[in-house]
Amino acid sequence: MANTFFDFFQLNTHEQIKELYQNGKFIVGIRYYGYKVNLYLLQDYYLEVFYNHKLDKIEKIDLLDFSHSRMKFYADQISLPSFINS
Repeated sequence: MANTFFDFFQLNTHEQIKELYQNGKFIVGIRYYGYKVNLYLLQDYYLEVFYNHKLDKIEKIDLLDFSHSRMKFYADQISLPSFINS
């Protein structure tokens, strides 16, 4: 298990996926252009997993950018912590 958030990003993609599935909490999935983007909570951090259906592959795992336009898609489906809406 990654002890810190920074340890998580030192792992390779396969290990990051394993860490998310074992220790993360799935929040919601959205469709965004050619991706299915799954939002996870790991420790106190929200992470997005970008899955490309055409390639049948996870292309990217990244920290949620609270200022990105994707936030509207999440906010329409779930209740996010109040500090996010500030």
